[in-house]
Amino acid sequence: MGKLTGFLEYKRAIPEEEPVGQRVQHYQEFTKPLPEEKLMEQGARCMDCGVPFCQSGCPLGNIIPEWNEFVYHSRWAEAIQNLHSTNNFPEFTGRVCPAPCENACVLGLIDQPIAIKQIEKEIIDHALKEGWVKPQPPTHRTGKRVAVIGSGPAGLAAAQQLRRAGHHVVIYEKSDRFGGLLRYGIPDFKLEKRLLDFRIEQMREEGVIFKPNIHVGVDIIGNYLLKDFDATILAIGAGHPRDLDIPGRTLKGVHFAMEYLTQQNRRFAEKNVVFDEEILAKNKTVVVIGGGDTGSDCVGTAHRQGAKKIYQFEILPKPPDERPPSTPWPLWSGELRTSTSHKEGCERRWCISTTRLTGENGAVKKLHGVEVKWEKSQEPGKPPTMKSLSGSEFEIEADLVLIAMGFVSPVHQGLLEDLKVGYDPRGNVNINENRMTSMPGVFSAGDVSRGASLVVWCIADGRETAKSVDRYLMGSTHLP
Repeated sequence: MGKLTGFLEYKRAIPEEEPVGQRVQHYQEFTKPLPEEKLMEQGARCMDCGVPFCQSGCPLGNIIPEWNEFVYHSRWAEAIQNLHSTNNFPEFTGRVCPAPCENACVLGLIDQPIAIKQIEKEIIDHALKEGWVKPQPPTHRTGKRVAVIGSGPAGLAAAQQLRRAGHHVVIYEKSDRFGGLLRYGIPDFKLEKRLLDFRIEQMREEGVIFKPNIHVGVDIIGNYLLKDFDATILAIGAGHPRDLDIPGRTLKGVHFAMEYLTQQNRRFAEKNVVFDEEILAKNKTVVVIGGGDTGSDCVGTAHRQGAKKIYQFEILPKPPDERPPSTPWPLWSGELRTSTSHKEGCERRWCISTTRLTGENGAVKKLHGVEVKWEKSQEPGKPPTMKSLSGSEFEIEADLVLIAMGFVSPVHQGLLEDLKVGYDPRGNVNINENRMTSMPGVFSAGDVSRGASLVVWCIADGRETAKSVDRYLMGSTHLP
Protein backbone atom coordinates (compact mmCIF):
# COMPACT_ATOMS: atom_id res chain seq x y z
CA MET A 1 0.00 0.00 0.00
CA GLY A 2 0.99 3.66 -0.14
CA LYS A 3 0.38 6.12 2.67
CA LEU A 4 -2.01 4.88 5.35
CA THR A 5 -4.35 7.87 4.94
CA GLY A 6 -3.34 8.78 1.39
CA PHE A 7 -6.69 7.95 -0.20
CA LEU A 8 -8.32 10.39 2.25
CA GLU A 9 -5.82 13.18 1.65
CA TYR A 10 -5.27 13.12 -2.12
CA LYS A 11 -7.61 13.10 -5.10
CA ARG A 12 -7.02 11.30 -8.37
CA ALA A 13 -4.89 13.35 -10.75
CA ILE A 14 -4.70 12.88 -14.49
CA PRO A 15 -2.04 14.36 -16.77
CA GLU A 16 -2.57 17.51 -18.76
CA GLU A 17 -3.20 17.10 -22.47
CA GLU A 18 -2.07 19.40 -25.25
CA PRO A 19 -5.01 21.55 -26.43
CA VAL A 20 -7.05 19.99 -29.24
CA GLY A 21 -6.26 22.76 -31.71
CA GLN A 22 -2.53 22.09 -31.32
CA ARG A 23 -2.40 18.31 -31.10
CA VAL A 24 -4.41 17.66 -34.26
CA GLN A 25 -1.63 19.40 -36.18
CA HIS A 26 0.84 16.57 -35.53
CA TYR A 27 1.11 12.81 -34.88
CA GLN A 28 3.23 12.79 -31.72
CA GLU A 29 1.94 11.82 -28.29
CA PHE A 30 0.27 14.77 -26.58
CA THR A 31 -0.18 13.71 -22.94
CA LYS A 32 2.22 15.49 -20.60
CA PRO A 33 3.86 13.67 -17.68
CA LEU A 34 2.72 14.31 -14.13
CA PRO A 35 5.20 16.06 -11.83
CA GLU A 36 7.00 13.62 -9.54
CA GLU A 37 5.31 15.08 -6.47
CA LYS A 38 1.89 14.38 -7.98
CA LEU A 39 2.94 10.85 -8.90
CA MET A 40 4.03 10.20 -5.34
CA GLU A 41 0.62 11.36 -4.17
CA GLN A 42 -1.07 9.00 -6.63
CA GLY A 43 1.00 6.11 -5.29
CA ALA A 44 0.09 7.20 -1.77
CA ARG A 45 -3.64 6.76 -2.57
CA CYS A 46 -3.22 2.98 -2.80
CA MET A 47 -5.17 1.44 0.09
CA ASP A 48 -4.44 -1.43 2.42
CA CYS A 49 -7.44 -3.15 0.86
CA GLY A 50 -6.53 -6.69 1.92
CA VAL A 51 -7.41 -8.31 -1.40
CA PRO A 52 -5.93 -6.30 -4.30
CA PHE A 53 -8.61 -6.79 -6.93
CA CYS A 54 -6.55 -4.59 -9.26
CA GLN A 55 -4.19 -7.54 -9.71
CA SER A 56 -6.97 -9.93 -10.66
CA GLY A 57 -8.39 -7.27 -12.98
CA CYS A 58 -5.04 -7.09 -14.79
CA PRO A 59 -4.55 -9.90 -17.36
CA LEU A 60 -0.82 -9.83 -16.57
CA GLY A 61 -1.32 -10.03 -12.81
CA ASN A 62 0.80 -6.89 -12.31
CA ILE A 63 1.79 -6.48 -8.66
CA ILE A 64 0.22 -3.05 -8.54
CA PRO A 65 0.18 -2.28 -4.79
CA GLU A 66 3.90 -2.91 -4.56
CA TRP A 67 4.94 -0.57 -7.34
CA ASN A 68 2.51 2.05 -6.04
CA GLU A 69 4.39 1.81 -2.75
CA PHE A 70 7.76 2.16 -4.49
CA VAL A 71 6.62 5.26 -6.39
CA TYR A 72 5.28 6.84 -3.20
CA HIS A 73 8.75 6.48 -1.69
CA SER A 74 10.57 7.47 -4.94
CA ARG A 75 12.13 4.00 -5.19
CA TRP A 76 12.01 4.03 -8.98
CA ALA A 77 14.60 1.34 -9.65
CA GLU A 78 12.65 -1.14 -7.51
CA ALA A 79 9.41 -0.04 -9.16
CA ILE A 80 10.61 -0.90 -12.67
CA GLN A 81 12.10 -4.19 -11.49
CA ASN A 82 8.74 -5.11 -9.98
CA LEU A 83 6.83 -3.98 -13.06
CA HIS A 84 9.09 -5.91 -15.45
CA SER A 85 8.62 -9.06 -13.37
CA THR A 86 5.13 -9.44 -14.85
CA ASN A 87 5.14 -7.25 -17.97
CA ASN A 88 7.71 -7.27 -20.78
CA PHE A 89 6.46 -4.05 -22.34
CA PRO A 90 4.88 -1.63 -19.82
CA GLU A 91 5.53 1.29 -22.18
CA PHE A 92 2.90 -0.23 -24.49
CA THR A 93 0.28 -1.08 -21.88
CA GLY A 94 0.89 2.18 -20.01
CA ARG A 95 -0.24 3.98 -23.16
CA VAL A 96 -2.87 1.86 -24.91
CA CYS A 97 -4.35 -0.44 -22.27
CA PRO A 98 -7.93 0.49 -21.25
CA ALA A 99 -6.91 -0.25 -17.64
CA PRO A 100 -9.26 -3.00 -16.40
CA CYS A 101 -7.17 -2.81 -13.22
CA GLU A 102 -8.68 0.60 -12.47
CA ASN A 103 -12.19 -0.76 -12.97
CA ALA A 104 -11.37 -3.36 -10.29
CA CYS A 105 -9.70 -0.93 -7.86
CA VAL A 106 -11.27 -1.15 -4.38
CA LEU A 107 -11.01 2.61 -3.90
CA GLY A 108 -13.24 2.95 -6.98
CA LEU A 109 -16.15 1.73 -4.86
CA ILE A 110 -16.22 4.99 -2.90
CA ASP A 111 -14.05 7.41 -4.88
CA GLN A 112 -12.07 7.75 -8.11
CA PRO A 113 -9.72 4.75 -8.53
CA ILE A 114 -5.95 4.90 -8.27
CA ALA A 115 -4.32 6.31 -11.44
CA ILE A 116 -2.72 2.90 -12.06
CA LYS A 117 -2.21 3.26 -15.81
CA GLN A 118 -0.50 6.63 -15.48
CA ILE A 119 1.78 5.39 -12.70
CA GLU A 120 2.75 2.40 -14.85
CA LYS A 121 3.60 4.68 -17.79
CA GLU A 122 5.66 7.01 -15.60
CA ILE A 123 7.63 4.11 -14.08
CA ILE A 124 8.81 2.81 -17.45
CA ASP A 125 9.39 6.29 -18.89
CA HIS A 126 11.52 7.14 -15.84
CA ALA A 127 13.48 3.89 -16.27
CA LEU A 128 14.08 4.55 -19.97
CA LYS A 129 15.26 8.07 -19.24
CA GLU A 130 17.69 6.78 -16.60
CA GLY A 131 19.01 4.04 -18.91
CA TRP A 132 17.93 1.21 -16.61
CA VAL A 133 16.31 -0.94 -19.31
CA LYS A 134 19.12 -3.05 -20.73
CA PRO A 135 19.36 -6.29 -22.73
CA GLN A 136 19.21 -9.49 -20.70
CA PRO A 137 20.90 -12.16 -22.85
CA PRO A 138 20.63 -15.74 -21.62
CA THR A 139 23.31 -17.11 -19.34
CA HIS A 140 23.15 -20.55 -20.95
CA ARG A 141 22.06 -22.17 -24.24
CA THR A 142 19.63 -25.08 -24.47
CA GLY A 143 20.25 -25.94 -28.12
CA LYS A 144 16.50 -25.88 -28.80
CA ARG A 145 15.08 -23.88 -31.72
CA VAL A 146 11.75 -22.02 -31.64
CA ALA A 147 10.00 -20.25 -34.53
CA VAL A 148 7.58 -17.42 -33.75
CA ILE A 149 5.23 -16.44 -36.58
CA GLY A 150 4.16 -12.83 -36.15
CA SER A 151 5.80 -9.91 -34.35
CA GLY A 152 2.84 -8.34 -32.57
CA PRO A 153 2.74 -8.07 -28.76
CA ALA A 154 2.04 -11.79 -28.26
CA GLY A 155 4.88 -12.89 -30.52
CA LEU A 156 7.34 -10.39 -29.07
CA ALA A 157 6.54 -11.35 -25.47
CA ALA A 158 6.82 -15.08 -26.18
CA ALA A 159 10.07 -14.63 -28.09
CA GLN A 160 11.72 -12.51 -25.40
CA GLN A 161 10.79 -14.93 -22.63
CA LEU A 162 12.01 -17.96 -24.57
CA ARG A 163 15.27 -16.32 -25.56
CA ARG A 164 15.95 -15.40 -21.94
CA ALA A 165 15.35 -19.08 -21.11
CA GLY A 166 18.24 -19.96 -23.42
CA HIS A 167 16.47 -21.08 -26.59
CA HIS A 168 17.37 -20.05 -30.14
CA VAL A 169 14.39 -17.93 -31.25
CA VAL A 170 13.54 -16.70 -34.75
CA ILE A 171 10.65 -14.29 -35.44
CA TYR A 172 9.12 -14.36 -38.93
CA GLU A 173 7.17 -11.28 -40.02
CA LYS A 174 5.32 -10.82 -43.32
CA SER A 175 5.75 -7.01 -43.26
CA ASP A 176 8.96 -5.06 -43.75
CA ARG A 177 8.84 -3.74 -40.18
CA PHE A 178 8.18 -5.48 -36.89
CA GLY A 179 5.46 -4.93 -34.30
CA GLY A 180 2.22 -6.11 -35.92
CA LEU A 181 -0.68 -3.89 -34.93
CA LEU A 182 1.59 -2.04 -32.51
CA ARG A 183 3.39 -0.82 -35.63
CA TYR A 184 0.62 -0.47 -38.15
CA GLY A 185 -2.68 -0.47 -36.26
CA ILE A 186 -2.16 1.95 -33.37
CA PRO A 187 -1.64 5.59 -34.41
CA ASP A 188 1.60 7.32 -33.48
CA PHE A 189 -0.27 9.89 -31.38
CA LYS A 190 -1.18 7.04 -29.03
CA LEU A 191 2.06 5.05 -29.24
CA GLU A 192 5.23 6.57 -30.68
CA LYS A 193 7.12 3.92 -32.62
CA ARG A 194 10.48 4.87 -31.07
CA LEU A 195 9.35 2.81 -28.08
CA LEU A 196 8.71 -0.21 -30.27
CA ASP A 197 12.04 0.25 -32.04
CA PHE A 198 13.81 0.35 -28.66
CA ARG A 199 12.32 -2.99 -27.59
CA ILE A 200 13.11 -4.68 -30.89
CA GLU A 201 16.72 -3.52 -30.66
CA GLN A 202 16.87 -4.77 -27.06
CA MET A 203 15.62 -8.18 -28.19
CA ARG A 204 18.16 -8.27 -31.02
CA GLU A 205 20.94 -7.63 -28.50
CA GLU A 206 19.53 -10.47 -26.40
CA GLY A 207 19.92 -12.75 -29.41
CA VAL A 208 16.44 -12.96 -30.95
CA ILE A 209 16.66 -13.30 -34.75
CA PHE A 210 14.21 -11.13 -36.73
CA LYS A 211 13.32 -12.08 -40.31
CA PRO A 212 11.10 -9.53 -42.14
CA ASN A 213 9.30 -9.81 -45.48
CA ILE A 214 8.64 -13.53 -45.04
CA HIS A 215 4.96 -14.50 -45.23
CA VAL A 216 4.94 -17.99 -43.75
CA GLY A 217 2.33 -20.04 -45.57
CA VAL A 218 2.96 -18.07 -48.77
CA ASP A 219 6.70 -17.50 -49.18
CA ILE A 220 7.63 -20.66 -47.28
CA ILE A 221 5.38 -23.54 -46.25
CA GLY A 222 4.52 -24.17 -42.64
CA ASN A 223 5.82 -27.73 -42.74
CA TYR A 224 9.34 -26.36 -43.24
CA LEU A 225 9.17 -24.90 -39.76
CA LEU A 226 8.11 -28.21 -38.26
CA LYS A 227 11.22 -29.84 -39.70
CA ASP A 228 13.67 -27.07 -38.86
CA PHE A 229 12.43 -26.05 -35.39
CA ASP A 230 11.72 -27.92 -32.17
CA ALA A 231 8.59 -25.81 -31.51
CA THR A 232 6.55 -23.24 -33.39
CA ILE A 233 4.35 -20.44 -32.03
CA LEU A 234 1.49 -19.00 -34.06
CA ALA A 235 1.09 -15.31 -33.23
CA ILE A 236 -0.43 -14.05 -36.46
CA GLY A 237 -3.37 -12.21 -34.92
CA ALA A 238 -7.01 -12.12 -35.99
CA GLY A 239 -6.56 -10.72 -39.46
CA HIS A 240 -9.95 -11.46 -41.02
CA PRO A 241 -12.00 -8.25 -40.66
CA ARG A 242 -15.77 -8.24 -40.32
CA ASP A 243 -17.17 -6.86 -43.58
CA LEU A 244 -20.31 -4.90 -44.40
CA ASP A 245 -22.38 -6.78 -46.97
CA ILE A 246 -24.49 -4.00 -48.42
CA PRO A 247 -25.04 -2.46 -51.87
CA GLY A 248 -22.28 -0.02 -52.73
CA ARG A 249 -19.60 -1.76 -50.65
CA THR A 250 -17.24 -1.91 -53.65
CA LEU A 251 -17.39 1.83 -54.41
CA LYS A 252 -14.12 3.72 -54.34
CA GLY A 253 -13.59 5.40 -50.98
CA VAL A 254 -14.92 2.50 -48.89
CA HIS A 255 -12.17 0.79 -46.89
CA PHE A 256 -11.49 -1.34 -43.88
CA ALA A 257 -10.27 0.71 -40.93
CA MET A 258 -7.00 -1.19 -40.75
CA GLU A 259 -6.21 -0.34 -44.37
CA TYR A 260 -6.62 3.32 -43.49
CA LEU A 261 -4.65 3.23 -40.23
CA THR A 262 -1.84 1.13 -41.69
CA GLN A 263 -1.44 3.49 -44.61
CA GLN A 264 -1.18 6.55 -42.37
CA ASN A 265 1.33 4.86 -40.05
CA ARG A 266 3.47 3.92 -43.03
CA ARG A 267 3.12 7.41 -44.47
CA PHE A 268 4.30 8.95 -41.20
CA ALA A 269 7.23 6.54 -40.84
CA GLU A 270 8.48 6.41 -44.41
CA LYS A 271 7.70 9.95 -45.62
CA ASN A 272 7.94 9.31 -49.40
CA VAL A 273 6.00 6.04 -49.51
CA VAL A 274 3.66 5.65 -52.50
CA PHE A 275 0.37 3.69 -52.44
CA ASP A 276 -1.67 2.29 -55.30
CA GLU A 277 -4.67 4.13 -53.87
CA GLU A 278 -4.24 6.93 -51.36
CA ILE A 279 -6.72 6.83 -48.48
CA LEU A 280 -6.88 10.36 -47.10
CA ALA A 281 -9.56 12.27 -45.18
CA LYS A 282 -8.46 15.81 -46.10
CA ASN A 283 -11.50 18.01 -46.91
CA LYS A 284 -13.78 14.97 -46.87
CA THR A 285 -16.85 13.94 -44.92
CA VAL A 286 -15.77 10.76 -43.15
CA VAL A 287 -18.10 8.10 -41.75
CA VAL A 288 -16.62 5.52 -39.39
CA ILE A 289 -18.83 2.44 -39.02
CA GLY A 290 -18.11 0.81 -35.67
CA GLY A 291 -17.97 2.35 -32.21
CA GLY A 292 -14.91 0.66 -30.72
CA ASP A 293 -11.29 1.65 -30.20
CA THR A 294 -10.30 1.08 -33.82
CA GLY A 295 -13.09 3.39 -34.92
CA SER A 296 -11.90 5.96 -32.39
CA ASP A 297 -8.38 5.73 -33.84
CA CYS A 298 -9.84 6.43 -37.27
CA VAL A 299 -11.54 9.54 -35.88
CA GLY A 300 -8.29 10.90 -34.44
CA THR A 301 -6.40 10.15 -37.63
CA ALA A 302 -9.07 11.81 -39.80
CA HIS A 303 -8.83 14.96 -37.68
CA ARG A 304 -5.07 15.12 -38.24
CA GLN A 305 -5.54 14.65 -41.97
CA GLY A 306 -7.92 17.61 -42.11
CA ALA A 307 -11.35 15.99 -42.48
CA LYS A 308 -14.27 18.34 -43.11
CA LYS A 309 -16.79 16.40 -41.01
CA ILE A 310 -16.59 13.12 -39.07
CA TYR A 311 -19.35 10.72 -38.02
CA GLN A 312 -19.01 7.54 -35.98
CA PHE A 313 -21.92 5.11 -36.14
CA GLU A 314 -22.52 2.16 -33.80
CA ILE A 315 -25.29 -0.39 -34.31
CA LEU A 316 -25.62 -1.17 -30.58
CA PRO A 317 -27.40 1.06 -28.04
CA LYS A 318 -25.57 3.91 -26.33
CA PRO A 319 -23.98 2.70 -23.07
CA PRO A 320 -25.00 4.41 -19.82
CA ASP A 321 -22.89 7.23 -18.38
CA GLU A 322 -22.20 5.26 -15.19
CA ARG A 323 -21.46 1.62 -14.35
CA PRO A 324 -24.60 -0.42 -15.17
CA PRO A 325 -25.94 -3.19 -12.90
CA SER A 326 -25.08 -5.75 -15.59
CA THR A 327 -21.34 -5.20 -15.02
CA PRO A 328 -20.91 -4.77 -11.25
CA TRP A 329 -17.56 -4.10 -9.58
CA PRO A 330 -14.93 -5.52 -10.04
CA LEU A 331 -15.94 -6.47 -13.62
CA TRP A 332 -15.00 -4.38 -16.62
CA SER A 333 -17.68 -1.71 -16.61
CA GLY A 334 -20.05 -1.40 -19.56
CA GLU A 335 -20.36 2.38 -19.29
CA LEU A 336 -19.88 4.96 -22.03
CA ARG A 337 -16.25 5.76 -22.78
CA THR A 338 -15.07 8.89 -24.51
CA SER A 339 -11.58 8.74 -26.00
CA THR A 340 -9.20 11.61 -26.60
CA SER A 341 -10.05 11.31 -30.30
CA HIS A 342 -13.75 11.72 -29.53
CA LYS A 343 -12.92 14.86 -27.54
CA GLU A 344 -11.33 16.27 -30.68
CA GLY A 345 -14.78 16.27 -32.25
CA CYS A 346 -17.08 13.94 -34.14
CA GLU A 347 -20.79 13.19 -34.28
CA ARG A 348 -21.35 9.91 -32.49
CA ARG A 349 -24.60 8.07 -33.07
CA TRP A 350 -25.85 4.77 -31.68
CA CYS A 351 -28.50 2.28 -32.89
CA ILE A 352 -27.63 3.06 -36.51
CA SER A 353 -27.63 0.44 -39.26
CA THR A 354 -26.06 1.29 -42.61
CA THR A 355 -28.28 -0.08 -45.38
CA ARG A 356 -26.50 0.98 -48.57
CA LEU A 357 -23.94 3.28 -50.13
CA THR A 358 -24.41 5.26 -53.33
CA GLY A 359 -21.97 7.21 -55.44
CA GLU A 360 -21.02 8.95 -58.65
CA ASN A 361 -18.45 7.84 -61.23
CA GLY A 362 -17.65 4.79 -59.12
CA ALA A 363 -16.85 6.74 -55.93
CA VAL A 364 -18.95 6.82 -52.75
CA LYS A 365 -20.97 9.99 -52.19
CA LYS A 366 -23.76 9.09 -49.78
CA LEU A 367 -24.46 6.73 -46.92
CA HIS A 368 -28.01 5.52 -46.36
CA GLY A 369 -29.02 4.28 -42.95
CA VAL A 370 -31.85 3.62 -40.54
CA GLU A 371 -32.29 3.79 -36.80
CA VAL A 372 -32.81 0.47 -35.06
CA LYS A 373 -34.28 -0.75 -31.81
CA TRP A 374 -33.05 -3.68 -29.74
CA GLU A 375 -35.71 -5.79 -28.04
CA LYS A 376 -35.05 -8.35 -25.33
CA SER A 377 -36.08 -11.88 -26.16
CA GLN A 378 -38.90 -13.41 -24.13
CA GLU A 379 -37.08 -16.74 -24.23
CA PRO A 380 -34.30 -17.18 -21.65
CA GLY A 381 -30.80 -17.39 -23.10
CA LYS A 382 -31.68 -15.93 -26.47
CA PRO A 383 -29.95 -12.69 -27.57
CA PRO A 384 -31.90 -9.45 -28.19
CA THR A 385 -33.35 -8.91 -31.64
CA MET A 386 -32.83 -5.83 -33.79
CA LYS A 387 -35.66 -4.10 -35.59
CA SER A 388 -35.52 -1.15 -37.96
CA LEU A 389 -37.65 1.83 -36.95
CA SER A 390 -40.09 2.76 -39.68
CA GLY A 391 -39.73 6.35 -40.81
CA SER A 392 -36.22 6.77 -39.40
CA GLU A 393 -34.44 6.29 -42.71
CA PHE A 394 -31.81 8.92 -43.54
CA GLU A 395 -28.96 9.72 -45.89
CA ILE A 396 -25.81 11.78 -45.39
CA GLU A 397 -22.90 12.92 -47.49
CA ALA A 398 -19.97 10.47 -47.29
CA ASP A 399 -16.71 10.86 -49.21
CA LEU A 400 -14.78 8.30 -47.15
CA VAL A 401 -16.36 5.32 -45.36
CA LEU A 402 -14.22 3.33 -42.93
CA ILE A 403 -15.41 -0.08 -41.73
CA ALA A 404 -14.27 -0.64 -38.14
CA MET A 405 -16.52 -3.51 -37.13
CA GLY A 406 -13.90 -5.74 -35.56
CA PHE A 407 -12.43 -9.03 -36.70
CA VAL A 408 -14.07 -12.40 -37.34
CA SER A 409 -11.09 -14.75 -36.95
CA PRO A 410 -7.52 -15.33 -38.08
CA VAL A 411 -6.96 -15.82 -41.79
CA HIS A 412 -7.29 -19.56 -42.43
CA GLN A 413 -5.85 -19.62 -45.95
CA GLY A 414 -2.15 -20.31 -46.18
CA LEU A 415 -0.32 -21.10 -42.94
CA LEU A 416 -3.20 -22.43 -40.83
CA GLU A 417 -4.55 -24.64 -43.59
CA ASP A 418 -1.00 -25.79 -44.35
CA LEU A 419 -0.47 -26.86 -40.73
CA LYS A 420 -3.95 -28.42 -40.54
CA VAL A 421 -4.64 -26.98 -37.08
CA GLY A 422 -8.10 -27.28 -35.55
CA TYR A 423 -10.50 -24.40 -34.91
CA ASP A 424 -12.95 -23.52 -32.18
CA PRO A 425 -16.63 -22.69 -33.00
CA ARG A 426 -15.69 -19.05 -33.69
CA GLY A 427 -13.01 -19.99 -36.20
CA ASN A 428 -10.05 -19.21 -33.94
CA VAL A 429 -7.18 -21.67 -33.57
CA ASN A 430 -8.14 -24.23 -30.94
CA ILE A 431 -5.63 -24.86 -28.14
CA ASN A 432 -5.47 -27.14 -25.11
CA GLU A 433 -4.65 -26.21 -21.51
CA ASN A 434 -0.95 -26.08 -22.46
CA ARG A 435 -1.67 -23.67 -25.34
CA MET A 436 -0.76 -26.33 -27.90
CA THR A 437 -2.79 -26.66 -31.09
CA SER A 438 -3.98 -29.94 -32.55
CA MET A 439 -0.60 -30.17 -34.30
CA PRO A 440 2.08 -31.46 -31.86
CA GLY A 441 4.81 -28.91 -31.22
CA VAL A 442 2.76 -26.03 -32.60
CA PHE A 443 1.55 -23.52 -30.01
CA SER A 444 -0.55 -20.37 -30.18
CA ALA A 445 -0.49 -16.95 -28.54
CA GLY A 446 -2.70 -13.88 -28.72
CA ASP A 447 -5.60 -13.04 -31.00
CA VAL A 448 -5.13 -16.04 -33.30
CA SER A 449 -6.63 -18.25 -30.59
CA ARG A 450 -8.26 -15.69 -28.27
CA GLY A 451 -10.03 -13.65 -30.91
CA ALA A 452 -9.48 -9.91 -31.37
CA SER A 453 -8.57 -8.55 -27.95
CA LEU A 454 -6.31 -6.13 -26.07
CA VAL A 455 -2.55 -5.61 -26.20
CA VAL A 456 -2.36 -6.51 -22.51
CA TRP A 457 -4.05 -9.86 -23.13
CA CYS A 458 -1.68 -10.58 -26.01
CA ILE A 459 1.38 -9.95 -23.83
CA ALA A 460 -0.11 -12.16 -21.12
CA ASP A 461 -0.82 -14.92 -23.66
CA GLY A 462 2.70 -14.62 -25.05
CA ARG A 463 4.21 -15.10 -21.61
CA GLU A 464 1.97 -18.09 -20.84
CA THR A 465 2.74 -19.69 -24.20
CA ALA A 466 6.46 -19.23 -23.57
CA LYS A 467 6.12 -21.13 -20.31
CA SER A 468 4.29 -23.97 -22.05
CA VAL A 469 6.87 -24.15 -24.86
CA ASP A 470 9.76 -24.12 -22.38
CA ARG A 471 8.11 -26.93 -20.40
CA TYR A 472 7.47 -28.88 -23.63
CA LEU A 473 11.11 -28.58 -24.67
CA MET A 474 12.81 -29.01 -21.31
CA GLY A 475 10.34 -31.00 -19.18
CA SER A 476 9.95 -28.12 -16.70
CA THR A 477 10.13 -24.33 -16.70
CA HIS A 478 11.37 -21.56 -14.47
CA LEU A 479 9.83 -18.78 -16.56
CA PRO A 480 7.51 -16.45 -14.58
